[in-house]
Amino acid sequence: MSVPMAPRHTLLLACVACMACVAPGAHAAGDSGAFVMTVGRDTIGLERFTRTAGGAEGTLLFLPTSLRFDYSLELTPDGRVRRMANAARPASAAAGAAPTQSATLEWRADSVIAEVKPGGQQRLASVAGSMPYLNPSMFLLELIVARAGSGYTPETGGPPIAAVPVFGVAGGQTSEAKVRYVSRDSLVLALGAAVFQLKLDAGGHIVSGAVPAQNVRFVRVETLPASQLAVTPPDYSAPPGAPYRAESVRIPARGGFELAGTLTRPTHAGKGDARPLPCVITITGSGPQDRDEKLTIVRGYRLFRQVADTLSRRGIAVLRLDDRGTGESGGRFAGSTSADFSDDVVDALAWLKRQPGIDTTRLALVGHSEGGLIAPMVALREPAIAALVLLAGPAWDGRRVLLFQNEWAIRKRLSGAAADSAMAAARKGIDSLAVSDAWFGFFVGYDPLPVPRQLARPHVLLLQGETDRQVSAEQVDTLAAAFRASGNRDVTVKRLAATNHLFLPDPSGDPSGYANLPSGVVPRETLGLIADWLASRLLPAASAGRTAKGSSPPSPAPGAPPPHR
Repeated sequence: MSVPMAPRHTLLLACVACMACVAPGAHAAGDSGAFVMTVGRDTIGLERFTRTAGGAEGTLLFLPTSLRFDYSLELTPDGRVRRMANAARPASAAAGAAPTQSATLEWRADSVIAEVKPGGQQRLASVAGSMPYLNPSMFLLELIVARAGSGYTPETGGPPIAAVPVFGVAGGQTSEAKVRYVSRDSLVLALGAAVFQLKLDAGGHIVSGAVPAQNVRFVRVETLPASQLAVTPPDYSAPPGAPYRAESVRIPARGGFELAGTLTRPTHAGKGDARPLPCVITITGSGPQDRDEKLTIVRGYRLFRQVADTLSRRGIAVLRLDDRGTGESGGRFAGSTSADFSDDVVDALAWLKRQPGIDTTRLALVGHSEGGLIAPMVALREPAIAALVLLAGPAWDGRRVLLFQNEWAIRKRLSGAAADSAMAAARKGIDSLAVSDAWFGFFVGYDPLPVPRQLARPHVLLLQGETDRQVSAEQVDTLAAAFRASGNRDVTVKRLAATNHLFLPDPSGDPSGYANLPSGVVPRETLGLIADWLASRLLPAASAGRTAKGSSPPSPAPGAPPPHR
């Protein structure tokens, strides 16, 4: 995962909005516009919308998840939403392409009737008058702010906090947006763990804003050409001259959807060597991740693309997948837990075992962060797993992990009573999310240690960065002890100095500094550790010896772009 942490790899945008003195629902019909969202120098999202007398429609492109959402709303005269239709597609899909998922939502008193495809009809409890929110839509946030109305008065310097019930379109949960005016044209809106600071014009439109905790900024623009909402499909092909081929695959999952991925197969196993190949499945970290585990805020970061390139040059096949509901995969990400993601990996293993040329006795899993929690869960269900590589896998339950993250972030800037107060608020926020969010609920209560205590068979490599501020370095020893308690005699621990949670060189390890890292390329030495260890366990001795002496092309040098594109 990039952690089950504060921001879960994907940015959970907080709401803070400010507006002038306008009545609820007072926005003029017929307006249109767009928003551009950035982190540092990089654009992470684009949204274009048009409002009419009785409704609105828009398109939201969110690059961290490689998804594009098209939505339409039916609005009442006072600004409430009567009905909403939305469709999700891969960001690179043509405008007319079939959506990977679509839904129609209808508000009835204190319920929302959802017709989801695939999925069927659901009646979801809500609050009368709740407003929809699809993260990170600024237009829908603007509607929420309008429902709060303006309470700013020059005499008091601001109103009491106004609360608006908000229905999360992705997860089906209802929470509360709290709006507090700072001045006539600015306000703060808190929604869950996110806090938005917004600027409004005289008509109550959001003109700019930020989520300071995540270095996210957004600005309103008049127009946004359709061409800017078109994304070039990602290129997962093998680079020229690579000693492997890359195959696009579709894997049926038990939920009735397909997982999209890439299988890289080495072509240089040896002259006349037709033996089946060992294969690794990669498991991404928290938040919606594509098969490369691309992280938009870190330029050039493609951890699993580099892993696949390195291993396939060493004679090991690699299967990497877009998470459900992400990229080209179907299914629904929101509301899914680590246990659900483990089901997806089990389904991928079942598919892999049916593929010609794959040695089902030499299968391994490589999991990062939350993926390091999921991999042992899968191995317990699948005795055929020969090896596990856990990259910053947690040993603590999720509540303790989140408290560690929050305390580190808080105490680096606060002390004494102020820090204690902030930590108390953090604990309350974690407990609240555990109740309202299925993923958080599972993660907070899951103890990772009982499962490795039952895994005596697979070879295990635990890799940990010493400056990891998301999964603390001390956890690797606890995790190793749990594996060894099962009687497992092959548990290897490697600590990497001045290395952060992303396995990038970083003396600080502070997640707030990820966007300023000089390079997103994982060092060749780190990739070599993984490749050497797996080769010695999965490849025949002679082949491992040949590759160890450098007969295969090397991993990318530090600072160079990953060769697998």
